[in-house]
Amino acid sequence: MNLTPDQILIPLGPITLNATLLYTWFVIGLLTLTAWWITRQLSASTQISPGQNLLEVLVLSIEKQIRDISGQEPKPYLPFVGTLFIFIATSNLLSILPGYQPPTGSLSTTAALAICVFVAVPLFGIRQRGWRSYLKQYIEPTPIMLPFNLISDVSRIISLAVRLFGNVMSGTMIVAILLSIAPLLFPVVMQMMGLLTGLIQAYIFAVLAMVFIAAATETQTAEVSDRE
Repeated sequence: MNLTPDQILIPLGPITLNATLLYTWFVIGLLTLTAWWITRQLSASTQISPGQNLLEVLVLSIEKQIRDISGQEPKPYLPFVGTLFIFIATSNLLSILPGYQPPTGSLSTTAALAICVFVAVPLFGIRQRGWRSYLKQYIEPTPIMLPFNLISDVSRIISLAVRLFGNVMSGTMIVAILLSIAPLLFPVVMQMMGLLTGLIQAYIFAVLAMVFIAAATETQTAEVSDRE
């Protein structure tokens, strides 16, 4: 039994790739083609394609979640948070395909996604508050808190990566075990539950990313509200 797609090696001529890279490129290519196909048929009329309708519902739902979490205008954060959710959700939902293993079941993929969040949080914070105000929070209320605040930032990113990796990998392992024990009924039920869990994990990851971003930008919002 392969615990992660990193352990599956796929030879491509003189080059050998692991399944994580191959499936990641597959998901990226699929999302790119889908986005191109939907956006080339965009219409401002009341008669819109099913793809555009689905896209609008998805974008509006993500915007609402960002607004509810941060209390800010969602436009600056929509591309980043929306991309995280769509990529993770698609990666997990495609597990219904035979032979496919979600790249989110690899710690290297979840770590890369978590690093993206780790980099995005200070970027959004500095853009919103300025670098002086953002960096000042690390030494508040006293400079003694600097190492603890840094450890807190690193630990929450590690928890993001490990949480997503653990949930996706455990779901794949459970289905494989049940398939060997009862190959007819239980795997189908677990596969359906796995799809639901995959969506939930994508939602949780995107929400936590937005929570971290909101925490990095909330001081500026509060200061503006106080002045008003």
